[in-house]
Amino acid sequence: MEALEGLSGGMIALLCASLAIALAFEFVNGFHDTANAVATVIYTHTLKATPAVILSGVCNFAGVFVGGIAVAMAIVHLLPVDLLVASQPGEGMAMVLALLVAAIVWNLGTWYFGIPASSSHTLIGAILGVGIANSALAGSFGEGVNWDKAIHVGESLLVSPVFGFLVAGGLLWLLSKLIRDRRVFEPPVGEAPPPTWIRGVLITTCAGVSFAHGSNDGQKGVGLIMLILIGLMPGTFAIDESDPALVGRALHAVADLREGLDGAALAEVAPHLDRIETSLREHESAADIPAEERWPIRVGILRLDETVAEWESGADAARVERVHAAQAELDPLTDYAPWWVILAVALALGIGTTVGYKRIVVTVGEKIGKSHLTYAQGMSAEIVAMSTIGVSSYLGLPVSTTHVLSSGIAGTMAVGKAGLQKSTVRNILLAWVLTLPVCMLLSGGLFWLFSRFV
Repeated sequence: MEALEGLSGGMIALLCASLAIALAFEFVNGFHDTANAVATVIYTHTLKATPAVILSGVCNFAGVFVGGIAVAMAIVHLLPVDLLVASQPGEGMAMVLALLVAAIVWNLGTWYFGIPASSSHTLIGAILGVGIANSALAGSFGEGVNWDKAIHVGESLLVSPVFGFLVAGGLLWLLSKLIRDRRVFEPPVGEAPPPTWIRGVLITTCAGVSFAHGSNDGQKGVGLIMLILIGLMPGTFAIDESDPALVGRALHAVADLREGLDGAALAEVAPHLDRIETSLREHESAADIPAEERWPIRVGILRLDETVAEWESGADAARVERVHAAQAELDPLTDYAPWWVILAVALALGIGTTVGYKRIVVTVGEKIGKSHLTYAQGMSAEIVAMSTIGVSSYLGLPVSTTHVLSSGIAGTMAVGKAGLQKSTVRNILLAWVLTLPVCMLLSGGLFWLFSRFV
Protein backbone atom coordinates (compact mmCIF):
# COMPACT_ATOMS: atom_id res chain seq x y z
CA MET A 1 0.00 0.00 0.00
CA GLU A 2 2.95 2.33 0.57
CA ALA A 3 3.59 2.26 -3.18
CA LEU A 4 0.22 3.93 -3.77
CA GLU A 5 0.89 6.85 -1.47
CA GLY A 6 0.82 10.15 -3.33
CA LEU A 7 -1.42 8.85 -6.11
CA SER A 8 -4.86 10.35 -6.52
CA GLY A 9 -7.95 8.18 -6.54
CA GLY A 10 -8.27 8.68 -10.29
CA MET A 11 -4.68 7.60 -10.93
CA ILE A 12 -5.13 4.52 -8.74
CA ALA A 13 -8.21 3.62 -10.77
CA LEU A 14 -6.23 4.10 -14.00
CA LEU A 15 -3.42 1.95 -12.60
CA CYS A 16 -5.83 -0.87 -11.74
CA ALA A 17 -7.47 -0.60 -15.16
CA SER A 18 -4.09 -0.72 -16.92
CA LEU A 19 -2.97 -3.77 -14.96
CA ALA A 20 -6.28 -5.50 -15.66
CA ILE A 21 -5.99 -4.78 -19.38
CA ALA A 22 -2.36 -5.99 -19.43
CA LEU A 23 -3.45 -9.28 -17.85
CA ALA A 24 -6.35 -9.42 -20.32
CA PHE A 25 -3.80 -9.22 -23.14
CA GLU A 26 -2.01 -12.27 -21.74
CA PHE A 27 -5.34 -14.06 -21.25
CA VAL A 28 -6.20 -13.47 -24.92
CA ASN A 29 -2.66 -14.46 -25.88
CA GLY A 30 -3.26 -17.77 -24.08
CA PHE A 31 -6.11 -18.94 -26.28
CA HIS A 32 -4.94 -17.06 -29.38
CA ASP A 33 -1.35 -18.31 -29.66
CA THR A 34 -1.28 -21.49 -27.59
CA ALA A 35 -3.89 -23.07 -29.84
CA ASN A 36 -0.96 -23.65 -32.22
CA ALA A 37 0.71 -25.91 -29.66
CA VAL A 38 -2.31 -28.17 -29.09
CA ALA A 39 -3.47 -28.39 -32.72
CA THR A 40 -1.04 -31.16 -33.63
CA VAL A 41 -1.85 -33.46 -30.71
CA ILE A 42 -5.59 -32.97 -31.20
CA TYR A 43 -5.54 -33.58 -34.94
CA THR A 44 -3.32 -36.65 -34.67
CA HIS A 45 -5.63 -38.06 -31.96
CA THR A 46 -2.69 -38.14 -29.56
CA LEU A 47 -4.77 -36.43 -26.86
CA LYS A 48 -8.35 -35.36 -26.50
CA ALA A 49 -8.91 -31.61 -26.53
CA THR A 50 -9.46 -31.21 -22.78
CA PRO A 51 -6.28 -32.97 -21.51
CA ALA A 52 -4.26 -31.36 -24.33
CA VAL A 53 -5.38 -27.87 -23.35
CA ILE A 54 -4.81 -28.53 -19.63
CA LEU A 55 -1.29 -29.84 -20.34
CA SER A 56 -0.57 -26.79 -22.48
CA GLY A 57 -1.93 -24.40 -19.84
CA VAL A 58 0.22 -25.94 -17.08
CA CYS A 59 3.34 -25.81 -19.27
CA ASN A 60 2.60 -22.20 -20.24
CA PHE A 61 2.34 -21.34 -16.55
CA ALA A 62 5.65 -23.06 -15.78
CA GLY A 63 7.38 -21.46 -18.76
CA VAL A 64 6.71 -17.95 -17.51
CA PHE A 65 8.47 -18.76 -14.23
CA VAL A 66 11.49 -20.55 -15.66
CA GLY A 67 12.01 -18.40 -18.75
CA GLY A 68 13.73 -15.49 -17.02
CA ILE A 69 13.08 -11.86 -17.98
CA ALA A 70 15.37 -11.22 -20.96
CA VAL A 71 12.44 -10.94 -23.40
CA ALA A 72 10.52 -8.80 -20.89
CA MET A 73 13.41 -6.35 -20.79
CA ALA A 74 13.56 -6.29 -24.60
CA ILE A 75 9.94 -5.13 -24.53
CA VAL A 76 10.64 -2.58 -21.79
CA HIS A 77 13.59 -1.10 -23.70
CA LEU A 78 11.74 -1.01 -27.02
CA LEU A 79 9.91 2.09 -25.82
CA PRO A 80 12.21 4.30 -23.73
CA VAL A 81 10.81 4.11 -20.23
CA ASP A 82 11.93 7.63 -19.35
CA LEU A 83 9.56 8.81 -22.10
CA LEU A 84 6.67 7.70 -19.90
CA VAL A 85 8.05 9.41 -16.82
CA ALA A 86 9.00 12.58 -18.68
CA SER A 87 5.34 12.90 -19.66
CA GLN A 88 2.63 13.82 -17.23
CA PRO A 89 1.44 10.68 -15.36
CA GLY A 90 -1.93 10.80 -17.10
CA GLU A 91 -0.28 11.00 -20.51
CA GLY A 92 1.92 8.05 -19.65
CA MET A 93 -1.12 6.00 -18.68
CA ALA A 94 -2.82 7.04 -21.94
CA MET A 95 0.14 5.58 -23.82
CA VAL A 96 -0.02 2.28 -21.96
CA LEU A 97 -3.79 1.97 -22.31
CA ALA A 98 -3.61 2.79 -26.03
CA LEU A 99 -1.04 0.12 -26.84
CA LEU A 100 -2.84 -2.51 -24.73
CA VAL A 101 -6.28 -1.83 -26.21
CA ALA A 102 -4.88 -1.82 -29.75
CA ALA A 103 -3.12 -5.16 -29.18
CA ILE A 104 -6.23 -6.80 -27.71
CA VAL A 105 -8.52 -5.50 -30.48
CA TRP A 106 -6.29 -6.91 -33.24
CA ASN A 107 -5.78 -10.22 -31.42
CA LEU A 108 -9.51 -10.69 -30.92
CA GLY A 109 -10.25 -9.73 -34.51
CA THR A 110 -7.82 -12.22 -36.01
CA TRP A 111 -8.96 -14.91 -33.53
CA TYR A 112 -12.61 -14.36 -34.51
CA PHE A 113 -11.75 -15.08 -38.14
CA GLY A 114 -9.53 -18.02 -37.16
CA ILE A 115 -6.35 -16.41 -38.53
CA PRO A 116 -3.14 -17.45 -36.73
CA ALA A 117 -1.73 -13.94 -36.37
CA SER A 118 1.14 -13.05 -34.06
CA SER A 119 0.64 -11.53 -30.62
CA SER A 120 4.32 -10.54 -30.69
CA HIS A 121 3.86 -8.59 -33.92
CA THR A 122 0.70 -7.06 -32.49
CA LEU A 123 2.29 -5.91 -29.26
CA ILE A 124 5.43 -4.52 -30.86
CA GLY A 125 3.43 -2.64 -33.49
CA ALA A 126 1.29 -1.12 -30.75
CA ILE A 127 4.34 -0.02 -28.77
CA LEU A 128 5.91 1.57 -31.84
CA GLY A 129 2.63 3.33 -32.61
CA VAL A 130 2.32 5.06 -29.24
CA GLY A 131 6.01 5.98 -29.25
CA ILE A 132 5.77 7.62 -32.67
CA ALA A 133 2.47 9.33 -31.82
CA ASN A 134 3.84 10.74 -28.58
CA SER A 135 6.94 12.13 -30.30
CA ALA A 136 4.85 13.57 -33.14
CA LEU A 137 2.57 15.43 -30.71
CA ALA A 138 5.68 16.76 -28.96
CA GLY A 139 7.11 18.04 -32.27
CA SER A 140 9.98 15.50 -32.49
CA PHE A 141 8.59 12.84 -34.83
CA GLY A 142 10.22 9.43 -34.44
CA GLU A 143 12.24 10.10 -31.28
CA GLY A 144 9.81 8.19 -29.07
CA VAL A 145 11.13 4.79 -30.13
CA ASN A 146 14.37 2.95 -29.43
CA TRP A 147 15.00 2.24 -33.11
CA ASP A 148 18.11 0.10 -32.60
CA LYS A 149 16.12 -2.22 -30.36
CA ALA A 150 13.12 -2.09 -32.72
CA ILE A 151 15.27 -3.17 -35.68
CA HIS A 152 16.83 -5.96 -33.62
CA VAL A 153 13.39 -7.24 -32.59
CA GLY A 154 12.03 -6.83 -36.12
CA GLU A 155 14.82 -8.98 -37.54
CA SER A 156 13.93 -11.85 -35.20
CA LEU A 157 10.25 -11.61 -36.17
CA LEU A 158 11.16 -11.60 -39.86
CA VAL A 159 13.63 -14.49 -39.81
CA SER A 160 11.81 -16.88 -37.45
CA PRO A 161 8.89 -17.88 -39.74
CA VAL A 162 11.23 -18.42 -42.70
CA PHE A 163 13.43 -20.52 -40.45
CA GLY A 164 10.40 -22.50 -39.24
CA PHE A 165 9.25 -23.23 -42.81
CA LEU A 166 12.64 -24.36 -44.08
CA VAL A 167 13.86 -26.30 -41.06
CA ALA A 168 10.57 -28.10 -40.37
CA GLY A 169 10.40 -29.14 -44.01
CA GLY A 170 14.00 -30.29 -43.88
CA LEU A 171 13.41 -32.24 -40.70
CA LEU A 172 10.43 -34.03 -42.24
CA TRP A 173 12.58 -35.01 -45.23
CA LEU A 174 15.30 -36.29 -42.87
CA LEU A 175 12.79 -38.32 -40.85
CA SER A 176 11.49 -39.88 -44.06
CA LYS A 177 15.00 -41.22 -44.70
CA LEU A 178 15.70 -42.43 -41.16
CA ILE A 179 12.41 -43.89 -39.87
CA ARG A 180 11.31 -47.20 -41.30
CA ASP A 181 7.91 -47.27 -39.60
CA ARG A 182 5.82 -45.79 -42.43
CA ARG A 183 2.84 -45.29 -40.12
CA VAL A 184 4.57 -42.11 -39.01
CA PHE A 185 4.00 -40.58 -42.43
CA GLU A 186 0.34 -41.50 -42.69
CA PRO A 187 -2.63 -39.50 -41.39
CA PRO A 188 -4.57 -40.95 -38.43
CA VAL A 189 -7.09 -43.65 -39.17
CA GLY A 190 -10.47 -42.98 -37.56
CA GLU A 191 -10.23 -42.02 -33.88
CA ALA A 192 -7.44 -44.47 -33.05
CA PRO A 193 -4.46 -42.96 -31.21
CA PRO A 194 -0.99 -43.17 -32.80
CA PRO A 195 1.56 -45.85 -31.90
CA THR A 196 2.88 -45.47 -28.35
CA TRP A 197 6.32 -44.07 -29.20
CA ILE A 198 4.88 -41.55 -31.64
CA ARG A 199 2.30 -40.51 -29.08
CA GLY A 200 5.04 -39.96 -26.50
CA VAL A 201 7.01 -37.74 -28.88
CA LEU A 202 3.95 -35.67 -29.80
CA ILE A 203 2.92 -35.16 -26.17
CA THR A 204 6.49 -34.14 -25.30
CA THR A 205 6.70 -31.65 -28.17
CA CYS A 206 3.28 -30.19 -27.32
CA ALA A 207 4.45 -29.65 -23.75
CA GLY A 208 7.75 -28.24 -25.04
CA VAL A 209 6.12 -25.73 -27.38
CA SER A 210 3.73 -24.62 -24.62
CA PHE A 211 6.60 -24.25 -22.14
CA ALA A 212 8.67 -22.31 -24.69
CA HIS A 213 5.63 -20.14 -25.51
CA GLY A 214 5.24 -19.28 -21.83
CA SER A 215 8.92 -18.46 -21.51
CA ASN A 216 8.74 -16.08 -24.50
CA ASP A 217 5.22 -14.65 -24.81
CA GLY A 218 4.61 -14.68 -21.06
CA GLN A 219 7.60 -12.41 -20.63
CA LYS A 220 5.98 -9.86 -22.92
CA GLY A 221 3.16 -9.47 -20.40
CA VAL A 222 5.74 -9.07 -17.66
CA GLY A 223 7.39 -6.32 -19.70
CA LEU A 224 4.07 -4.55 -20.19
CA ILE A 225 3.29 -4.53 -16.50
CA MET A 226 6.77 -3.27 -15.67
CA LEU A 227 6.21 -0.42 -18.17
CA ILE A 228 3.06 0.48 -16.27
CA LEU A 229 4.62 0.24 -12.80
CA ILE A 230 7.88 2.03 -13.65
CA GLY A 231 6.10 4.72 -15.61
CA LEU A 232 3.62 5.58 -12.89
CA MET A 233 5.57 4.78 -9.72
CA PRO A 234 9.28 5.19 -10.50
CA GLY A 235 10.14 5.79 -6.87
CA THR A 236 8.98 2.29 -6.00
CA PHE A 237 9.77 0.20 -9.08
CA ALA A 238 12.73 1.95 -10.77
CA ILE A 239 15.23 -0.45 -9.14
CA ASP A 240 15.15 -3.91 -7.63
CA GLU A 241 15.12 -3.68 -3.85
CA SER A 242 14.67 -7.42 -3.16
CA ASP A 243 18.35 -8.50 -3.22
CA PRO A 244 20.73 -6.76 -0.77
CA ALA A 245 23.76 -8.13 -2.65
CA LEU A 246 22.92 -6.02 -5.71
CA VAL A 247 24.40 -2.87 -4.15
CA GLY A 248 27.85 -4.40 -3.65
CA ARG A 249 27.92 -5.86 -7.15
CA ALA A 250 26.75 -2.56 -8.64
CA LEU A 251 29.52 -0.60 -6.87
CA HIS A 252 32.08 -3.08 -8.19
CA ALA A 253 30.61 -2.64 -11.67
CA VAL A 254 30.86 1.18 -11.46
CA ALA A 255 34.58 0.90 -10.63
CA ASP A 256 35.15 -1.44 -13.58
CA LEU A 257 33.25 0.89 -15.90
CA ARG A 258 35.46 3.82 -14.93
CA GLU A 259 38.53 1.78 -15.85
CA GLY A 260 37.04 0.21 -18.96
CA LEU A 261 35.55 3.26 -20.66
CA ASP A 262 37.74 5.98 -22.06
CA GLY A 263 37.68 9.29 -23.88
CA ALA A 264 34.39 11.00 -24.67
CA ALA A 265 32.33 8.00 -23.57
CA LEU A 266 33.74 8.16 -20.05
CA ALA A 267 33.26 11.93 -19.89
CA GLU A 268 29.63 11.55 -21.02
CA VAL A 269 28.66 8.94 -18.43
CA ALA A 270 30.86 10.17 -15.56
CA PRO A 271 28.08 12.31 -13.98
CA HIS A 272 25.72 9.32 -14.05
CA LEU A 273 28.36 7.03 -12.54
CA ASP A 274 29.02 9.61 -9.81
CA ARG A 275 25.30 9.82 -9.00
CA ILE A 276 24.89 6.05 -8.94
CA GLU A 277 27.99 5.53 -6.78
CA THR A 278 26.99 8.26 -4.29
CA SER A 279 23.49 6.85 -3.81
CA LEU A 280 24.70 3.27 -3.44
CA ARG A 281 27.56 4.00 -1.03
CA GLU A 282 25.23 5.75 1.40
CA HIS A 283 22.95 2.72 1.77
CA GLU A 284 23.48 -0.93 2.65
CA SER A 285 20.73 -2.19 0.36
CA ALA A 286 18.59 -0.90 -2.48
CA ALA A 287 15.54 -0.99 -0.19
CA ASP A 288 17.12 1.79 1.88
CA ILE A 289 17.58 4.16 -1.06
CA PRO A 290 15.02 7.01 -0.88
CA ALA A 291 12.36 7.12 -3.56
CA GLU A 292 13.62 10.40 -5.02
CA GLU A 293 17.08 8.87 -5.68
CA ARG A 294 15.88 5.72 -7.44
CA TRP A 295 14.79 7.15 -10.76
CA PRO A 296 18.12 9.02 -11.33
CA ILE A 297 19.89 5.68 -10.79
CA ARG A 298 17.73 4.04 -13.43
CA VAL A 299 18.18 6.93 -15.87
CA GLY A 300 21.94 6.74 -15.32
CA ILE A 301 22.03 3.04 -16.19
CA LEU A 302 19.86 3.60 -19.30
CA ARG A 303 22.11 6.42 -20.47
CA LEU A 304 25.17 4.27 -19.78
CA ASP A 305 23.82 1.45 -21.94
CA GLU A 306 23.13 3.89 -24.80
CA THR A 307 26.63 5.35 -24.59
CA VAL A 308 28.33 1.96 -24.47
CA ALA A 309 26.38 0.81 -27.55
CA GLU A 310 27.80 3.78 -29.50
CA TRP A 311 31.32 3.55 -28.01
CA GLU A 312 32.02 -0.14 -28.46
CA SER A 313 32.13 -0.14 -32.27
CA GLY A 314 35.53 1.59 -32.30
CA ALA A 315 36.91 0.45 -28.94
CA ASP A 316 39.58 -2.10 -28.03
CA ALA A 317 38.16 -5.64 -27.77
CA ALA A 318 39.57 -6.22 -24.27
CA ARG A 319 38.02 -3.00 -23.01
CA VAL A 320 34.66 -3.86 -24.59
CA GLU A 321 34.68 -7.26 -22.91
CA ARG A 322 35.44 -5.69 -19.53
CA VAL A 323 32.70 -3.08 -19.96
CA HIS A 324 30.14 -5.72 -20.96
CA ALA A 325 31.04 -7.76 -17.87
CA ALA A 326 30.53 -4.67 -15.71
CA GLN A 327 27.17 -3.97 -17.38
CA ALA A 328 26.11 -7.53 -16.61
CA GLU A 329 26.73 -6.79 -12.92
CA LEU A 330 25.00 -3.40 -12.98
CA ASP A 331 21.92 -4.10 -15.13
CA PRO A 332 20.19 -6.47 -12.66
CA LEU A 333 19.60 -3.43 -10.47
CA THR A 334 17.04 -2.22 -13.03
CA ASP A 335 16.27 -5.28 -15.20
CA TYR A 336 13.92 -7.20 -12.93
CA ALA A 337 10.30 -8.05 -12.24
CA PRO A 338 8.68 -8.70 -8.82
CA TRP A 339 7.55 -12.29 -8.22
CA TRP A 340 3.90 -11.27 -8.04
CA VAL A 341 4.03 -9.76 -11.52
CA ILE A 342 5.39 -13.03 -12.93
CA LEU A 343 2.77 -15.03 -11.01
CA ALA A 344 -0.10 -12.86 -12.26
CA VAL A 345 1.04 -13.12 -15.88
CA ALA A 346 1.58 -16.87 -15.59
CA LEU A 347 -1.95 -17.35 -14.25
CA ALA A 348 -3.49 -15.15 -16.95
CA LEU A 349 -1.65 -16.99 -19.73
CA GLY A 350 -2.30 -20.44 -18.28
CA ILE A 351 -6.01 -19.84 -17.72
CA GLY A 352 -6.39 -18.16 -21.10
CA THR A 353 -5.01 -21.27 -22.76
CA THR A 354 -8.08 -23.25 -21.69
CA VAL A 355 -10.56 -20.85 -23.32
CA GLY A 356 -11.50 -20.20 -26.94
CA TYR A 357 -8.73 -22.22 -28.56
CA LYS A 358 -10.90 -24.03 -31.14
CA ARG A 359 -10.95 -21.41 -33.91
CA ILE A 360 -7.18 -21.33 -34.34
CA VAL A 361 -6.87 -25.11 -33.84
CA VAL A 362 -9.21 -25.76 -36.77
CA THR A 363 -7.18 -23.46 -39.03
CA VAL A 364 -3.83 -25.01 -38.08
CA GLY A 365 -5.10 -28.59 -38.21
CA GLU A 366 -7.33 -28.48 -41.29
CA LYS A 367 -6.82 -25.38 -43.40
CA ILE A 368 -3.07 -24.93 -43.97
CA GLY A 369 -2.56 -28.14 -45.95
CA LYS A 370 -4.89 -29.86 -48.40
CA SER A 371 -4.62 -33.21 -46.62
CA HIS A 372 -4.89 -34.29 -42.98
CA LEU A 373 -1.90 -33.63 -40.75
CA THR A 374 0.37 -36.70 -40.39
CA TYR A 375 2.24 -37.72 -37.23
CA ALA A 376 5.61 -36.85 -38.79
CA GLN A 377 4.41 -33.42 -39.90
CA GLY A 378 3.15 -32.62 -36.40
CA MET A 379 6.39 -33.87 -34.84
CA SER A 380 8.61 -31.90 -37.23
CA ALA A 381 6.73 -28.62 -36.84
CA GLU A 382 6.60 -28.82 -33.06
CA ILE A 383 10.24 -29.87 -32.60
CA VAL A 384 11.37 -26.88 -34.65
CA ALA A 385 8.96 -24.50 -32.90
CA MET A 386 9.96 -25.72 -29.44
CA SER A 387 13.68 -25.35 -30.21
CA THR A 388 13.41 -22.00 -31.98
CA ILE A 389 11.28 -20.34 -29.33
CA GLY A 390 13.36 -21.79 -26.48
CA VAL A 391 16.64 -20.50 -27.92
CA SER A 392 15.06 -17.13 -28.67
CA SER A 393 13.88 -16.81 -25.07
CA TYR A 394 17.41 -17.55 -23.85
CA LEU A 395 18.80 -14.87 -26.18
CA GLY A 396 16.12 -12.36 -25.19
CA LEU A 397 14.51 -12.24 -28.65
CA PRO A 398 10.72 -11.86 -28.87
CA VAL A 399 9.52 -14.30 -31.55
CA SER A 400 6.08 -15.49 -32.57
CA THR A 401 4.85 -18.95 -31.59
CA THR A 402 2.12 -18.55 -34.20
CA HIS A 403 4.49 -17.71 -37.04
CA VAL A 404 7.09 -20.34 -36.23
CA LEU A 405 4.62 -23.21 -35.80
CA SER A 406 2.19 -22.39 -38.60
CA SER A 407 5.05 -21.78 -41.03
CA GLY A 408 6.60 -25.04 -39.84
CA ILE A 409 3.39 -26.93 -40.66
CA ALA A 410 3.29 -25.21 -44.05
CA GLY A 411 6.89 -26.31 -44.65
CA THR A 412 6.07 -29.94 -43.86
CA MET A 413 3.02 -29.82 -46.13
CA ALA A 414 5.15 -28.49 -48.97
CA VAL A 415 7.88 -31.11 -48.52
CA GLY A 416 5.33 -33.87 -48.01
CA LYS A 417 3.67 -32.85 -51.31
CA ALA A 418 0.36 -32.53 -49.49
CA GLY A 419 -0.23 -29.12 -51.02
CA LEU A 420 -1.14 -25.84 -49.35
CA GLN A 421 -4.55 -24.21 -49.18
CA LYS A 422 -3.81 -20.92 -50.91
CA SER A 423 -6.65 -19.01 -49.27
CA THR A 424 -5.46 -19.82 -45.75
CA VAL A 425 -1.82 -19.15 -46.53
CA ARG A 426 -2.85 -15.86 -48.17
CA ASN A 427 -4.82 -14.82 -45.08
CA ILE A 428 -1.91 -15.70 -42.77
CA LEU A 429 0.55 -13.76 -44.93
CA LEU A 430 -1.85 -10.83 -45.19
CA ALA A 431 -2.21 -10.72 -41.41
CA TRP A 432 1.58 -10.93 -41.09
CA VAL A 433 2.05 -7.97 -43.43
CA LEU A 434 -0.77 -5.84 -41.99
CA THR A 435 -0.26 -6.44 -38.26
CA LEU A 436 2.57 -3.96 -37.69
CA PRO A 437 1.16 -0.98 -39.66
CA VAL A 438 -2.44 -1.53 -38.51
CA CYS A 439 -1.46 -1.83 -34.85
CA MET A 440 0.83 1.20 -35.12
CA LEU A 441 -1.99 3.30 -36.59
CA LEU A 442 -4.56 1.94 -34.12
CA SER A 443 -2.45 2.48 -31.02
CA GLY A 444 -1.27 5.89 -32.23
CA GLY A 445 -4.85 6.99 -32.87
CA LEU A 446 -6.02 5.65 -29.51
CA PHE A 447 -3.17 7.47 -27.75
CA TRP A 448 -4.20 10.75 -29.40
CA LEU A 449 -7.80 10.10 -28.31
CA PHE A 450 -6.99 9.05 -24.74
CA SER A 451 -4.57 11.93 -24.26
CA ARG A 452 -7.44 14.37 -24.92
CA PHE A 453 -9.07 13.20 -21.70
CA VAL A 454 -6.11 13.13 -19.28
